[in-house]
Amino acid sequence: MKVITAIVRPEKLEPLKEALFKAKVSGMTISQVNGCGNQHGWKEYYRGSEVLLNMLPKVKFMLVVNDEDVERLVNLICDTAATGEVGDGKVFVTPVEQVVRIRTRETGSDAV
Repeated sequence: MKVITAIVRPEKLEPLKEALFKAKVSGMTISQVNGCGNQHGWKEYYRGSEVLLNMLPKVKFMLVVNDEDVERLVNLICDTAATGEVGDGKVFVTPVEQVVRIRTRETGSDAV
C-alpha cells in the first residue's frame, strides 16, 4: 500500500474531491494548509513597510491506496488539479508499513 499526498490550489478542492469519488476512492483526508514554493507569494504594505507574504493557502489530500491504483490516481490528480501555472502543487507517494482499523482491529488492505 501507498500514501498519496497531494498539495493543490484551494479552488481545486471540489473538482478533485468529486473526481476521486468517481474513481471509487473509498476514503480520504483533506486539510487546509499553507505553504510556499516557486509561486513566491506577493507583497503587501503594513503600516508603511513592505511585507512579503509567501505562505499561500493550499489544500492537502491524503489517500491510502493499494499499489496497483497509484499510477491511475496520480494521473487523475494531476489531470484534475493542473492549470498550467506556477503553484499548481505537488504529489508525493510514500510506502505504508501497516494500517489498522481501530474499531475492528483489521489490518492491511482490509483496514483501508
